[in-house]
Amino acid sequence: MRIPAHSVCTAIRDDIVSGVFARGSRLTEELLARRYGVSRVPVREALRTLESEGFVVTRRHAGACVAEPTELEAADLLEVRTLLEPLGAARAAQRRTEAHLKVLRGLVRLGQDRARRGEGDDLGSLGGWFHETLAQASGSPGLIALLTQLRHKIDWMYAVEQPARPVDSWAEHGAIVDAVARGDAERARALAAHHAERAAAAHRPRRRPGVSGAGRVRASQHSVNTAGVRH
Repeated sequence: MRIPAHSVCTAIRDDIVSGVFARGSRLTEELLARRYGVSRVPVREALRTLESEGFVVTRRHAGACVAEPTELEAADLLEVRTLLEPLGAARAAQRRTEAHLKVLRGLVRLGQDRARRGEGDDLGSLGGWFHETLAQASGSPGLIALLTQLRHKIDWMYAVEQPARPVDSWAEHGAIVDAVARGDAERARALAAHHAERAAAAHRPRRRPGVSGAGRVRASQHSVNTAGVRH
C-alpha cells in the first residue's frame, strides 16, 4: 500500500502546529519516514507542499526545517483573515445549501447551550467547526483553501483567550447564520467583519520554545492515519 503524500502532509502539518516540531528544527526525510511509518517518497512530496504553504523552509547545509515566522508575518495573517472571513460569509449567503444551514444552526444551538451552562471546554473546537462550515458554505474552493491554510497558520502562531462572555460570541454566530439563511449578503459580511475584529483582539502570540535538535520530537513515533486509503 502506498500512503498518499497528502496524508503525510496533514500529519506533519498537525505536528508542526501542535508544537511537536519546534520552530527552526530540522525535518529530515529519514526521521519523518520512520515517525509516520512511510517511505521517503511521500515525505519528500509533503515537504514540498508544506514549503509552499510557509510551514517549512529549505536551508543550505541543513535541508528542510520548520519555518520561523516573524511577528509581522503573524500579524499580517490575522489581518488577512479579518478581510477574507466576511467575504466568505457574504458568499455563503448567496450559495449555502440547506445542509450547510442545518449544520450551522446545530452548532449555534450547541455553542449557545454550552456557553449558558458555563461549559467552555470545547467551545473553541465548536467555534472552529462553525467557521470551517461557514467557509464551506461559500461554495468557493479557492477561498475555502485560503481560509483553511490561514486557520492552520494562526493556530500555530497564536494562542486564543476565551471571551469573557462566550454567550455574546455565540449570539454573534447566530446572527451571522440568520443573515446567511435570509440570503442577506451585505448583512452577513458586516456581522462577520465585526466578529472577526473582536476575535482577532483575543489572539496572543505563542511563546517560542527552544529549538529542538534534529530528530528530537515531543511525542513518540506514530503511523499516519490511513483511513480511506485504498490498497
